[in-house]
Amino acid sequence: MTSNCESNIIRVDKIGSAAARLDLPHEIAVTKGTAVPSSGDVVVVRALGESATYGNLELGNGRLARITTGDVLVGVLGARRALKGFVGDVPSSIGAGDRLHLLNMGGVIGICSGHHSSLSDAITVQVLGVAVRPEGDVVNIGDGALEPAATLVHSAPMIVIGGTCMNSGKTVAATEIIKQASHRGLRVAGAKLSGVAALRDTLNMQDHGAFATASFMDCGLPSTANIEDLAPTARSIINHLNSLSPDLIVVELGDGIVGGYSVESVLRDVQIREAFTTFVLCASDYVGVIGGASVLQQFEIGIDVVAGSVTDSQMGEDYITSHFGFTAGNARRDGSRLFDLVYAPVTRMKLAA
Repeated sequence: MTSNCESNIIRVDKIGSAAARLDLPHEIAVTKGTAVPSSGDVVVVRALGESATYGNLELGNGRLARITTGDVLVGVLGARRALKGFVGDVPSSIGAGDRLHLLNMGGVIGICSGHHSSLSDAITVQVLGVAVRPEGDVVNIGDGALEPAATLVHSAPMIVIGGTCMNSGKTVAATEIIKQASHRGLRVAGAKLSGVAALRDTLNMQDHGAFATASFMDCGLPSTANIEDLAPTARSIINHLNSLSPDLIVVELGDGIVGGYSVESVLRDVQIREAFTTFVLCASDYVGVIGGASVLQQFEIGIDVVAGSVTDSQMGEDYITSHFGFTAGNARRDGSRLFDLVYAPVTRMKLAA
């Protein structure tokens, strides 16, 4: 989008990680007037309050910075659909002086319509302007991003981790699998295909040995909420990582296999499903395992390993095996065994080749 409004320069205090791929300076040109907003547009706002439970902004280097009243922040317009967080949408119009909300720690900004009862209200922010380039184009995180892909290229073995909900243990399992694979000499790439913009999970993958990572943020999306078909984005991410010649790709599906982040559209895609080597289901309880298996069956996806917080005790691991017949492993108690379980289908595939 191009703005016809005059612009002025604002010095900002903190730049949210949702805009990290643009490598923005701390002096940013913004429009004075109103603009018709799009998801991914970069906005400059002033914090009108603080929060005891959700008061940090993740910066481009992954560090968390406390937000204080009066801070001038750079964020990105986007939607969020967190069952255990905030729910919000991109406003239908935007102009200097409007009041919006900080929807996540990465700096996604929108109109908050609700939140989990464990959280305080979202921080209210006042719009100072929409960021523009010298030629007048509105800055959007989709500028120069990876393009959606119609076809999935031949993939390296791919371990996919989905969960029944956020906070079910997906990231713990993903990072432990990456660590174990890296320790065994494999070139491991990490991907996050869905969720809301933040660098925490992909940086965590890098910290555990991933030589490369990519997410929907690299495709210019502030979140995957309200995306009708996420499969072209997922294929783009996987193709990009395969271009780097990994031995293994570990994929995390953010949120749950059912929810507001379009994960179902990825699971429905035949090309992507056929590239799965191992599917790991993370759940919080036994009913979640049963429900997750039922949902995945609709997509013709079998569960190779159950992990997550339901296996944090030996009781859970044993019960899942004896009562449900699934292989189960735990990232916290025995990461080496979990890796052996999830890598077994890769070994069988190589032997059959």
